[in-house]
Amino acid sequence: MLHRPLSLCVLLWATLAVGMAAPSPSAPSQLSPSPGKRAITHEDLWLMKRVGAPTVSPDGKWAVLSVTEPSYDDKAQISDLWIVSTDTQNPSPPRRLTGTSGGESGVDWSPDGRRLVFSAKREGDETGQLYLLDLQAGGEAQRLTQLVNGARAPRFSPDGRQIAFSSSDYPGASSEADNQRIAAERKARKWNARIYDGFPIRNWDRWLDDRKPRLWVLELSGGASSATRELLRGTALASEPGFAGRGGDGGDSIDAAWTPDGRGIVFTASTDRHTAAYRFTATQLWYVATTGGEAIRLSGDEHSWSQPTFTADGKTLIAALERYNDKVYNSTDLVALPWRGSVAKSLTLAAARELTRGIDRAVTSFATTADSRQLYFLAEEAGHEKVFVVDLAKGSPRLAFDMQVGVYTNLAIAQSSREPVVLANFESATQPPEVVRLEPKQARHVPLTAFNSAKAGELDLEPVRHFWFTSAQGRKIHNMLVVPPGFDPTKKYPLFVVIHGGPHTMWRDQWVLRWNYHLLAAPGYVVLLTNYSGSTGFGEAFAQTIQGDPLKSAGAELNEAADVAIRDFPFIDASRQCAGGASYGGHLANWLQATSTRYRCLVSHAGLINLESQWGTSDTVYGREVNNGGPVWEQGPVWREQNPIRYAGSFRTPTLVTVGEQDFRVPLNNSLEYWTALQRRQIPSRLVVFPDENHWVLKGENSRLFYREVHAWLARWLAPAGGSPPGGTPPGGIP
Repeated sequence: MLHRPLSLCVLLWATLAVGMAAPSPSAPSQLSPSPGKRAITHEDLWLMKRVGAPTVSPDGKWAVLSVTEPSYDDKAQISDLWIVSTDTQNPSPPRRLTGTSGGESGVDWSPDGRRLVFSAKREGDETGQLYLLDLQAGGEAQRLTQLVNGARAPRFSPDGRQIAFSSSDYPGASSEADNQRIAAERKARKWNARIYDGFPIRNWDRWLDDRKPRLWVLELSGGASSATRELLRGTALASEPGFAGRGGDGGDSIDAAWTPDGRGIVFTASTDRHTAAYRFTATQLWYVATTGGEAIRLSGDEHSWSQPTFTADGKTLIAALERYNDKVYNSTDLVALPWRGSVAKSLTLAAARELTRGIDRAVTSFATTADSRQLYFLAEEAGHEKVFVVDLAKGSPRLAFDMQVGVYTNLAIAQSSREPVVLANFESATQPPEVVRLEPKQARHVPLTAFNSAKAGELDLEPVRHFWFTSAQGRKIHNMLVVPPGFDPTKKYPLFVVIHGGPHTMWRDQWVLRWNYHLLAAPGYVVLLTNYSGSTGFGEAFAQTIQGDPLKSAGAELNEAADVAIRDFPFIDASRQCAGGASYGGHLANWLQATSTRYRCLVSHAGLINLESQWGTSDTVYGREVNNGGPVWEQGPVWREQNPIRYAGSFRTPTLVTVGEQDFRVPLNNSLEYWTALQRRQIPSRLVVFPDENHWVLKGENSRLFYREVHAWLARWLAPAGGSPPGGTPPGGIP
C-alpha cells in the first residue's frame, strides 16, 4: 500500500493492541483457562516462529519462505530460508535451505526454477550482498557482489542470464572504486556531524544520508557473476536534486521490473523528494535500457505510481496508483496499461484500465495468473484482508471467496504453471501466520506449513467478536471484542478501550506480535478494538473523514463504542474502564485525557501531546498541516481547538507514558512534554523510555518489560475495591 507521509504511521501500527485489567470481586484473581488450554504468556508469543512471505517457483511446485526462530538474545536469533511443496494432495514437511547467522531477503527464482538469488549479510560482509543458490547442484550459496553500499532486491531477467538489483552511490561517485574511496574517507574523518541543506532529514528511526539509489545489472556465466554495470549513474534523472526511490535514503526501493523482451527495466523514482517540506511528493514510472542511455519517463505528474509488474504474456503492465489531490489519504488502486514493447509514448491514466477502483478498498498485495487473464489481489474489508479477483480484459472486481475469519497477506502466483497456484500467508487473532494455498473454486485454503500450530493449539484464545453501531454523526462504526482466557459470561470484567494507530489503518482479526490482543487480555480484561473515523477498510470517503477533524470525532466514537459494548455485553464492568494506544492511538489516548474523565487510567505509547511541536520535530510535516487545515503559523481552528496540551489544566487521569528514544515519527519530545504536564499537575504517572527502541518495541527483553509495565499499570487502577490486582506489581524503577 502507498500512503502519503502522514499516513505512513498507519501501515505499521495496524498491529496495535493493549490489554486490560482485573476480574470482578467474586472472580478469582487468576482466571481458569478452558479445559486442556492455558493462558498465553510472553514467552509463548515471542518464541513462536515467524513465518515470512512465500515466493513461489515459476512452475508452481515449490515455495520458498523465510522462517525466523526468535530469541530474547538478539545475537542468538536465527532466520533461514525454507522450501515447501505446494502439492496439497501429497503434502510433505518444509525443509531448511540455508543455515547461517544472517537472514535472507529479496528472494527471486530463476525462470527455469533451478536457482535462487537473494540478499544476505554473511560472514565477512559489512553490508548485504547478493548470493546465488543452485537447488539442483546443492552446496553453499555463492556470493555474486561485493559493493561497499550493499546489494538488494535482485530480479532475474526473463532468460535467466542477468540479474537486476539495487544499490546506492555517494555524491560524486562515478565508479565503485569512488564509492570505496569515499566510504573510507568518511570513516577516517575526525569530526562527527550531520549537515543538511534541505528536507527531509530523518525517516522513522534513522538519519538520512546523501547517498542516492542506483540500478545495476549483473551478467551470469557458469553460475557466477561475469560482469556488472550500473544503469543510472551519470543520467539526467540521477542528477535531479529530488531524485529518490520510495522510502528513506540509499535504501530506497525502486521497484525494478524487467521488460518482457529483457532489453530494459521499468522502475519507480521520485524527482521531487527535496520539496517534501511544503508539498506532497510522488514516484513515477521510468524505463531504462540495459545497454545504458538516458532514463525515459513513462508516467505523468498527476499521480504517484509504484510496483510495476508485467503479465506473463508480456502484453500488459500492471501498476499501483495513488491519485494526487488535496487529500492526505487516497486509496491505492491497480491499473492495467497496454505494453507494445515500445516506450515512445508516455503511460497516462487515460490509457489505463482501472481494475480495482470499483470496490472502493485499498489494495495491499496483488499478482497475475500464468495465463495473463486474471489478477488476484488482497484488500482491506471491515477487520479482514480478503481475496478478490478481476478479469484483466473485462474489469469488474469481485470477491474470489468470502472468508469471515482472519486475514490474508503476501499474495504470490506461479507464472508458468498449467493450473493456477495461488499462495499467501494466512493468520487470525488465534492463529499465527502460516503459508497456505488458496483454492478459490472450493472457497477455501489449504495450509502448507504448520510451524506454530501445535503451540497455538495449547492456548486458550477465543475468536474475536465483531459488532457495529451507528455513531452520533450517522457513521457505521465497526468494532471487535476480545475476551480473556477462562472467560465466564456470568462474571464482570473491566473494559480496556484499545486505540489503533495510523489513523489510516484498521483493527484486523490478526495475530499481533507487538501488542497482542490475547496476551494483554490474559490477566482478566475485555479488550475493545474500534475502527473509528479515518480507518481504512470501509471506503476511501470514510478514511478521509478525519482530515480537518483529527481527534474530536474519533475520540467521541471511542467513547460511544465503550457505551455500546457496556450496553450489549453484560459481562463488562462499566465502573472499571481504561483506554490506551500507540502512535495515532496514543494521540487519541491523550485527547481522551484532555476531554474525558470516564477512564480510570490511560496508556500512551509514542503519543502526540502538542500538535505544534509534533509538526516541528517529526520526520514528516506537510501532511500534518494539510490534515490540520493549514500551516501552524496561521493558527486555524484545528491547531487551536484540537491540541491536547492546551487542555492541560483539565488533565485528571493517571497515565502510563512509554516511548522509544529512537522514534523520529513521534519524537521523544512529545512524551517528555506530556510527562512534564502530568507531573506539574501532580497526576499519578509513570514514564518508561526505551533508549534503543524506535516507534515500536522490537527487542525481546524490552517487549517483555513493556507488557509487564502495561499489565501492572492496569492492575493498579482497575482492581476491584478491596480486591487483589491481577497482572503483578510494577518492575523496579523511578516511581
